[in-house]
Amino acid sequence: MKDLARFSGKESGSSQPSQVPPQVQLVTISDEEAGQRIDNFLLRVCKGVPKSHIYRVLRSGEVRVNKGRIDQTYRLEAGDVVRIPPIRVAEKTTPTTPAAEFTILFEDSHLLVINKPAGVAVHGGSGVSYGVIEQLRASRPDAKFLELVHRLDRDTSGILLLAKKRSALTNLHEQIRDGLTDKRYLTLIHGEWKNARQHVKLPLFKYTAADGERRVRVQADGQPSLTVFVLLKKIGAYALLEAELKTGRTHQIRVHLSHSGFPIVGDDKYGDFALNKALQKAEGERIAFKRMFLHAHQITFTHPETGKPLTLKAELPPECEKFLISLSKAVKPVGDV
Repeated sequence: MKDLARFSGKESGSSQPSQVPPQVQLVTISDEEAGQRIDNFLLRVCKGVPKSHIYRVLRSGEVRVNKGRIDQTYRLEAGDVVRIPPIRVAEKTTPTTPAAEFTILFEDSHLLVINKPAGVAVHGGSGVSYGVIEQLRASRPDAKFLELVHRLDRDTSGILLLAKKRSALTNLHEQIRDGLTDKRYLTLIHGEWKNARQHVKLPLFKYTAADGERRVRVQADGQPSLTVFVLLKKIGAYALLEAELKTGRTHQIRVHLSHSGFPIVGDDKYGDFALNKALQKAEGERIAFKRMFLHAHQITFTHPETGKPLTLKAELPPECEKFLISLSKAVKPVGDV
């Protein structure tokens, strides 16, 4: 058995790990750590401990704040003293997260913005041992704070924001909640798209499918959702669109397009499965395409420290660019818009 508790039994002002004999940890919450939920705090500082173990000690009352019992939804405040019991798990259950760095679009003392490749989850869970956040933390062991500001689907590529300070995370969450950020995506759809600019306003409802997968559908009592689509180019029976998110619902662009009769090329949840299968094989001038064509290419927000607007862009990945070129050669373009 291996003990994964990482703090001394003495009260401390930091949650940085140190190698000590197994014992109760007493951790004083700093200003930067304040505001996060106790469960998320424990998952971060007890690296390698399965979520089930974390929630078990929370339910048992072994974790205490200021000597009192709390539940998993408690939000920490600066100066709180957290009692963390020694948490033991079998050595074999401790996953090893490989360190990784990604293409950096912007970085300073408050923010880290990367260009996430398709096929990489942003965090572990749902059958995925680790994701971008775990790999970045593994590659930056001295980072005191590193949290996702928002999420991207595993098969979506492009701009992903991470906060290096809690104050930055809180500020950016407020901007997103108040609709002050401008996020835009590039996507290739199949179908006869008509309008140069089109608003799609459809309520979205999240549910769990029979296979346990998280899904979204259009439903009257769902969350209000709005996407603005701009036609960039038509290529035969396909169209390249820019999607501007006015709301940030799960799978919003994918479901809005699918429900409207314009599936995203390569979408394995809401797309045209027969078409996806056909496109995975090269035909004539057209090369094979084996991913979802959805890319977060631009974001504008206010820098949480300077207060100045910041616009960042991520060019289309090479595989998407090459596919568009081959598609143009394979079919007669209708013309640019």
